[in-house]
Amino acid sequence: MSVITVKNSKTYNVHIENGIFGKCGDMIKTACGGEKVIIISDDNVYPIYGAELTLALQNSGYTVCHFVIENGEKSKNITNFAKILSFMAQNEFTRSDCLCTLGGGVVGDLGALAAGMFNRGIKLAAIPTSLLAMVDSSVGGKTAIDLPEGKNLAGMFFQPDIVICDPAMLKTLPYEFMKDGFAEVIKYGVIKSEGLFKKLFEVDLKTFTDDKEKAEDIISECVAIKRDVVGEDEFDNGLRQILNFGHTIAHCIELLSNYEIPHGTAVSMGMVSITKASAGKEICPESCYEDLLKLIEKHEMASELPFEKGKIFKAALHDKKRKGNRMTVVVPVKIGECELKKISVEEIIDYIGV
Repeated sequence: MSVITVKNSKTYNVHIENGIFGKCGDMIKTACGGEKVIIISDDNVYPIYGAELTLALQNSGYTVCHFVIENGEKSKNITNFAKILSFMAQNEFTRSDCLCTLGGGVVGDLGALAAGMFNRGIKLAAIPTSLLAMVDSSVGGKTAIDLPEGKNLAGMFFQPDIVICDPAMLKTLPYEFMKDGFAEVIKYGVIKSEGLFKKLFEVDLKTFTDDKEKAEDIISECVAIKRDVVGEDEFDNGLRQILNFGHTIAHCIELLSNYEIPHGTAVSMGMVSITKASAGKEICPESCYEDLLKLIEKHEMASELPFEKGKIFKAALHDKKRKGNRMTVVVPVKIGECELKKISVEEIIDYIGV
């Protein structure tokens, strides 16, 4: 088992081990305490794991209730957010009680925001069930919901009290969802670890969970990279912005597709696009773009932009990272190293490679 300690405004552990889900009740009780737990999940995940989690929490002394949303990005909205808060109030949750997210990035973002807002903050346990959530969104304290005008425009920083990652849970994940999460894994290789990037050429996503040691190792390395970055910049004012590699374009693609294109697929497209533009500007060598494209194509992930450059540019004007007439974009210098580049909003179009 890997235990990675994240030290920010709150110190907590990320536990990564095959089969650890069976121990989650006592682990959550130790980390969070309290008498009640609300499980936030979706209609894909809850039917698979909800009963087992409920029993584990009850056996650890909790009174348990649950709130299940429809799966998909469209559920990460202000209506569901308000319903969760009202449901917790109706069930008389107090500040000493706990919210547990069980699901992928949508459930994690929505549930964590509710935990941070209810009674100005209650205990939060995260059980990510997707690869994307395990390596990225469950760690670091970013919470948010989407608005009609853009993705993640309403949110806050709120760190969990414990994160429990069981790679064995990925066995129930469809192949397309594995690819979706693998985009974030590749991101970590590009921004911080050439060694990880090279290792990813040896991975077969269809059998990823069969090699338990390798799966734990890759997830742990990604979490450790995020831990180090967030440890230096918890509130996203500097270094942490490198975690947005490919995301400026990706969020535009998601918005323009009305969230029909999944986050990881959009990130895959965004990373390739901005790396191609960076190579054209001689910010990085052409080989950087070629190697990234090879890895993306090896894993049958998307690389071509689905919308015209001009439409993506207009959508980027609503990005939450914009500050006045300026925006920071993440550009690769080489595999394993990225830098932040401050540009005017008018220049964004020059960093959309097609």
